[in-house]
Amino acid sequence: MSNRLADATSPYLLQHADNPVDWWPWSPEAFEEARRRDVPVLLSVGYAACHWCHVMAHESFEDASAAALVNENFVPVKVDREERPDVDAVYMEVTQAMTGHGGWPMTVFLTPDARPFHAGTYYPPSPRPGMPSFTQLVEAVSSAWTLRRAEILDSASVVVEEISRNSAPLPPSAVDADALDGAVVSLLGEFDRRNGGFGGAPKFPPSMVCEFLLRHYERTGSVEAISMATSTADAMANGGLYDQLGGGFARYSVDASWVVPHFEKMLYDNALLLRFYTHLARVTESERYARVARDTAAFLLRELRTAEGGFAASLDADTDGVEGLTYVWSFEELGSAAAAFGVSEEPNFEDGKSTLRFVSEPGEDVRASLLAVRAARPQPGRDDKVVAAWNGMAIAALAEAGAFFGEPSWIEAAAEAASLLASVHLVEGRLLRTSRDGAAGPSFGVLEDYGCLADGLLALHQVTGSIRWLDLACGLLDTALSRFAVPGSPGAYYDTADDAEVLVRRPADSTDNASPSGASSLASALLTASLLAGADRSAGYYTAASEAVTRAGLLAARAPRFAGHWLTVAETLVAGPLQVAVVGVDDTRRASLWAAAVAHVPGGGVVVAGEPGSAPLLEDRPLVDEAPAAYVCRGYVCDRPVVSADALVTSLSANTR
Repeated sequence: MSNRLADATSPYLLQHADNPVDWWPWSPEAFEEARRRDVPVLLSVGYAACHWCHVMAHESFEDASAAALVNENFVPVKVDREERPDVDAVYMEVTQAMTGHGGWPMTVFLTPDARPFHAGTYYPPSPRPGMPSFTQLVEAVSSAWTLRRAEILDSASVVVEEISRNSAPLPPSAVDADALDGAVVSLLGEFDRRNGGFGGAPKFPPSMVCEFLLRHYERTGSVEAISMATSTADAMANGGLYDQLGGGFARYSVDASWVVPHFEKMLYDNALLLRFYTHLARVTESERYARVARDTAAFLLRELRTAEGGFAASLDADTDGVEGLTYVWSFEELGSAAAAFGVSEEPNFEDGKSTLRFVSEPGEDVRASLLAVRAARPQPGRDDKVVAAWNGMAIAALAEAGAFFGEPSWIEAAAEAASLLASVHLVEGRLLRTSRDGAAGPSFGVLEDYGCLADGLLALHQVTGSIRWLDLACGLLDTALSRFAVPGSPGAYYDTADDAEVLVRRPADSTDNASPSGASSLASALLTASLLAGADRSAGYYTAASEAVTRAGLLAARAPRFAGHWLTVAETLVAGPLQVAVVGVDDTRRASLWAAAVAHVPGGGVVVAGEPGSAPLLEDRPLVDEAPAAYVCRGYVCDRPVVSADALVTSLSANTR
């Protein structure tokens, strides 16, 4: 049956006309009804194009049991903020004063004489860390109204305390803002101030820790965090760990100064570092970091791409049985270029040879000439098996870098790799770990395969707008949640599926080492999917991601160097996910909005462009005056849509620190 909104002229109110909630329009009659029944008013304010307004409507206002609870204890009033900006302005000020932030949907509880005593924005259908469910909120406010009426009328703080008591508390191992600050302090204690990086020799590229530090800087402005990240990035890119001629990074440095690498090049290292340097270039606008990212992408495409479109696992450290034979140089071979590469007559390696470092720019002609000489040498062997997890990392890195640097061929390469994984590795919804020459290997995928590939597919969905990649990613996540979870321990996961070969112990290592752990990669993908998937999945994914991060709280506190990916995910959770939906036909105006979003959305945020309704993030987000528009939401509240790149940048700036 229709409620009292059936005769409204507002499209937003009409969207709620068939809710089981017995909505009233804003009117004297609604408040008179509240006085007659001696109940509070539940005021809900939104607008027709507000994505999270529709999410909350679907989750709670269309739920019969939630509606019954509301109808029994409140007079519910629905307001279109575009129709009644005066009502919106009054209660938005209250919401911001009470909570420190605002946005839509806005939820405010009022006395029958319209005085507010509690305010918030979006509430989920089930509790999340630091946030009660919608029904918990309704029950708590109703109880307070009944039992402590005088206190409510006297002070809103009583209600806030009541809500807090009814919220599920974060466990002691929660990775909250204080824990993230503590991780930075701990990392400072292990930071090598002279050489960059952490600890002594051998020194591995701490890509995930650096990504965490970068996101922490974006959220907090921490000078210590960005200093550690950039110092390490400089040291790695300027040292022998980095291939100064061909791009790409070796596995690790045998010394603390990053001078002499162990020369193998791994796909996962280079995918992770490509992503990090791309993000660092975005934040710092450094041409040096951009160059490193571009050359690393070129290395991946030139030397690790397979004939089938995937990416090979690695290049060998040895050539013809000699370590580094392809890569090292004598002083005489370099000639006048020796100084630019930090090579002297005193070699830093073996047999009179040296690794190359970056001291000054040698010039493109010199670099190209030396690379041609090196190409004529014997080359290291290549392990050309395709690993699902590592290809997932490469897909994510190339998709993001291609979008940021305006290189569509990188995005195409990422899509080809994804197609290979979908056609060869994915069988009846289950992943196989490896393939070679287009034929699948015998091993079933482990948790990191599901998490990393889902993460890559979600990145690809964002830069292409193709719903195919989102659907595949969600399928992988659903399988992982059902097959890898530890029974009775929400947020904990095994590394193998429930039907995998039975070993003496079922592995479950949550430590981030050379690459993200299976559980942290799953948490990352779940969090991203919660921003991109439809309302039927987003809440569950967000909850699962939050629970997983909580399970890593003690690890993050005690050994942050081995929880870099966990800390990165936690940063996004603490900051609040940022979403940008760019709607419009594919023209220069939409492209301008898209480019502005890609250049300014902070780490962990998502951007999708397309015609209205072509993806879940683009649903219920129309054009503005027939023009392309961008919708910015942080967490579960949204700003007004904007139609210019400058206005979008302003909106994004307001949504960051």
